[in-house]
Amino acid sequence: MIVDKQHITSYFTELQDAICQALEAADGSGRFREDLWERQEGGGGRTRILQNGDVIEKGGVLFSAVHGAASEAVLKQMNTHEPADFYATGVSIVLHPHSPMVPIIHMNVRYFELSTGQSWFGGGIDLTPHYVNAGDARWFHQQLKTACDRHDPAYYPAYKAWADDYFFIRHRAETRGIGGIFFDYLRPENDDHKAALFAFVQEVGNAFAPIYTHFMQKNRALPFGETEKKWQMLRRGRYVEFNLVWDRGTKFGLETNGRTESILMSMPPQANWVYDYQPEPGSLEEQTLNALKKGVSWV
Repeated sequence: MIVDKQHITSYFTELQDAICQALEAADGSGRFREDLWERQEGGGGRTRILQNGDVIEKGGVLFSAVHGAASEAVLKQMNTHEPADFYATGVSIVLHPHSPMVPIIHMNVRYFELSTGQSWFGGGIDLTPHYVNAGDARWFHQQLKTACDRHDPAYYPAYKAWADDYFFIRHRAETRGIGGIFFDYLRPENDDHKAALFAFVQEVGNAFAPIYTHFMQKNRALPFGETEKKWQMLRRGRYVEFNLVWDRGTKFGLETNGRTESILMSMPPQANWVYDYQPEPGSLEEQTLNALKKGVSWV
């Protein structure tokens, strides 16, 4: 089977549909609002936002397929200076729950190609608990390892390390959460290799809904109070810092004149910053900060 951009784009639209249906069912009351949008330079997308559900306070499941003349910044990323057109498509998700006991999650799967013939896949899933629970972290990483191992046993250790490096808030010297997997610029060598890479991207995309609905159901009823909500607002602040300062996807979207509301849908509905915050010694907050390190072996 020849995997082309139409085939890939079709899968991404179906993935968006399936994930939205699964999240609505798990949430209970929340329903996605859909905005269809067009990009003046070419292409467009479907932005779906769920707000004030039973579990999800604000979340987005976005599909886009955009094209046009590649900017100098994009050409530089592809190690070429030859003028070219680009085509980019993918699904991007960020979910912020009401409860500080339910983690934030992010997923992105994407495909990019140039009219010169170059193409690549990228993506990943990472989890950002407000409170790090070792059992939840082990379960999460085992799901990702199992998905990776179906395609290549070398994937999980390589892409787990890549996630640790990528989702790192350098100015804070802490990871955004407990990581996950991250991969980028996976370039097909031939048609068979492209089909294999696409199958792996599908595996990652299809893993998302079972993983997150598990945490929605498991943690939604856990008790919390004012202390936990204040901590949640601080951790959301860290999430904002990473996305605005370091995230390449945010920068790419803004550089290619993408839809601002869709690009910034990853922002939480509320966040907070406290000057020189120091957690109480021995507290769960301190334990979580101590766990936000690179290279933690969860499986």
